[in-house]
Parts: sequence; C-alpha cells; structure tokens
Amino acid sequence: MRKKSDFILRLCLIIGDAAMLVLSFATAYFIRVHVDPRPFTFESQLLDFTVTVALLVPILLVILAALGLYKKSVFLGRSRLPELERLVLAAVLSVAALIVYDFFKGENLFPVRVMALMSVGLSFVFLLVERILVRWVVKLVFRNNYGTKRVIVIGNNKSTEYLANYIASTPESGYCLVGVVANRKYIPHDLKTRQYSSLKEALKKARADVIFQTDEKSTEYVFRQAANRHILYYFVPSEVALSSHFGELELVGNTPAVLVKLTPLSGGAAAFKRAFDIVFSLVAIMVTAIPMMLTWLVLKLSDFRSSPIYKDDRLTQYNRRFKCYKFRTMKSEYSGMTAEQAFIKMGKPGLIKKYRKGGDYLKDDPRITKLGLFLRRTSIDELPQLFNILKGDISLIGPRALLPGELRDYGDRSLILTVKSGLTGFAQVSGRRDISFDERRALDIYYVRNWSLMLDLSIFFKTIVTVLKGEGAK
Repeated sequence: MRKKSDFILRLCLIIGDAAMLVLSFATAYFIRVHVDPRPFTFESQLLDFTVTVALLVPILLVILAALGLYKKSVFLGRSRLPELERLVLAAVLSVAALIVYDFFKGENLFPVRVMALMSVGLSFVFLLVERILVRWVVKLVFRNNYGTKRVIVIGNNKSTEYLANYIASTPESGYCLVGVVANRKYIPHDLKTRQYSSLKEALKKARADVIFQTDEKSTEYVFRQAANRHILYYFVPSEVALSSHFGELELVGNTPAVLVKLTPLSGGAAAFKRAFDIVFSLVAIMVTAIPMMLTWLVLKLSDFRSSPIYKDDRLTQYNRRFKCYKFRTMKSEYSGMTAEQAFIKMGKPGLIKKYRKGGDYLKDDPRITKLGLFLRRTSIDELPQLFNILKGDISLIGPRALLPGELRDYGDRSLILTVKSGLTGFAQVSGRRDISFDERRALDIYYVRNWSLMLDLSIFFKTIVTVLKGEGAK
C-alpha cells in the first residue's frame, strides 16, 4: 500500500477530475436550457450532450496531465497558487479543445457562447472543490499513518536536520521518519532515538520506502542500496548541483530534493499504462474467448489427468511472486520441473548444456507435446496471460517475467524488477530465441531505463507482425 500510495492518489485525482469535468459541462447545459429564460436553438438532449463530453474526457485529462496537475509536489505543496493557476488554464484549454472538436465535427456542442463561458467557470470551480476534498481526505489518511512512506535521511549537513524535523512534524506530507544516518549534531534533539550508525543497519531495522541523501558522500553506494530494495531515492542537491537539470525536482517543505528515477515509467505514465492494460485485456479476452475455450477443451480431452491451464511461479515488479497462466504445452510427467530435472529424469542429461547454450531453447524439445508445439508457434499458449494483465500481475509490454531461480545469476535483476513484467517486450520482438539469455536481459534493462510511449507502440506493432509470421516461442 505504501509503495502504491502515489499511484492511488493520482488515480483518485484522475477519476475525480473526469467526473467533475463531465458534471461541469452537464451543469452548464442544464442552466442554459432549464434555468436561463432566454430563447435558444439546441437540438441535442442532455444525455446525448453528456455522453459526447464523457467520450472526450481522455483528451481533457491529457491537458491536465500536461499542465502538471497530477504531480504530488503541486497537489500537496504548501502553496496553492501554482495549482490554482494551472486549474484556470486547464478549464480554459478544456473548453477550447471541445470548441475545436465541435468546429471540425459539426456536432453543435456550444450553440450559444454563454454555455462555453459557463463551462470554463464551472470546470474551474468543480475541479477546485473536488481537489480540496481529496486533499482533505488524503491528509486525514496520512495523519492516521496510513499509506505514508517510511523515510531514512542520510547525510551530514543542515539539510538533514531540517528534513528530519519537517518529516517528523508534518505527517500530512505523506512521509514518516523512521531513521537518520548522520552525526548527532545534525539530528534534532527529540529525534536522536531514531539515529542509526550505518545505512545498512537502518535498512535492516527500519523497513524504509524512501531514502533522502543530503550530501555527496558514497552516493553510488546509497543509490545502489535503494535500487536493490526497490525503494525511492532522493538526492538533496547543493546550490551548485541544483543549477544543473537532472532528475525530477520536488520541494519537501522548503528543501529542494531531486528524485533519481530508475525508469521513466512512473507516476502519470504508469497510471496511463495501467489504464491501457485494463482496456486492452478486457477487449482481448472478449475477442479470444471462443478460441481459448476450444483450446481448453482440446487440451482436456487429450489428457484428462492434467489441467489445461499451467500455473507457474514468476516474478514481477518489486520482486513480487505471482502465478503466470499459460495453456499446458509440456508432457504432464515433466510438469513443475526445471529443465535440468526433466532432462535428467528422461535420461538425457546431455541436453542441459545444449538447452542453456541455445538461450533456453531446443529445436526438438522432448518435453513438449505435438499440440504444445503448435500452441507455442502460434502464441496461443500465451492467451491466458490476458487474465494476468487484467489482474495487474503483469503489463501487456514489459521485461519477460523471470523465474525465481534466474535471479541468482543476474547482476542487474533489481532494475528489471523496477517495472511490471510483460506479456511481450523488447527482447521478445528482437530475435525471440535467436539471441542469448544475456542479450535478452540487456534488452530488458534498456527498456526499463529508456521507456517511452513510442517504444511501447513500436513493440506492440512488432509483436503483431511476429505472431502473424508464426515466430512464436516454438
């Protein structure tokens, strides 16, 4: 819950903003048609008008996101002025966007100018009231220590003293101080009981979600410790460092801190990606329902003793285990075994080296059934993972879901597990089984560090081409 508190906050704001935008335009319509006594020519009914506006809400939400209205520093910052300015601009641009749409589509959304003016004012008021209510609820929740992020502050300077004092005395900031790694002179007197002698000790005992580093000593080590534990890392820059633009700057009280992100796929981008995953998986499940039922039936008839659905333990974001669903493609006697165990059981241990050298692939793998080979070549065996996407275990696009055992031999495993694993990904469309294990993992790391919407779109369309060509996992 603590790690996802920012995501939940943004999701609540997005849902609330969407509802308020629709309500403001519907209210403007109602006032003009049913309250204003002046004559009008307006053919569209309230329901039709509201539905049209609701369908355009995603465009309006993009405008709000572009204005930075879903940044935590704007929403929970001490000054309300930046948010008020952006809300006014958002209201104006939202109405302007609908007027442009109306001009090209000719749907006559605003037949009288006063409706557009009322929509601007009502959008601003409704969004402001909604955000005041959400902010009040959020601060109430934080004051009850629910959803707050547990913070360790490390460093020897005055910023350590200020941050420790501010976080400890301001629970509505969303942070809770659980440890300070610094000389005693930089720790407020009433917080000296939270001092730790080393970062290693603090991380072991304090169960932190965030590290704030206020000096430049051993930054690489501190950053790596945060990355390995999938916790947020903020660097509080000096005046010289502050003049250079890197990371994402936030104000914690009056102290500027740079959030050093492991991946661009966070915040609003992660919320948008999750929304797309839900819509895509629902549509895809409906489209493929009949093929999936037929596949399930054929597999059941071919082997009554085994379940047609194979559930395998895999790892996804933040090292979380989940059950990955696939149609069964292997012979039941090798179910649940590692490749080594299966090849030894069938008396062919020599295949182990060949299998690993080939990037976990054998052209004529004796464990796979003839039907399973067809399912793999057509990628039909992957269809049950649409339910994993809908549940939120994985995303449509992301690094391949790792087996728990694969982590032992992989140095940058923490980076891969920074984001959700994917049904398809950069490695899968860059050679499938024609590249080595290490090359596939390198591509996964590239994806994590360089995520963009355009990269996801490229992978999505390449996946479609790959499947149509029958270049499945084989």
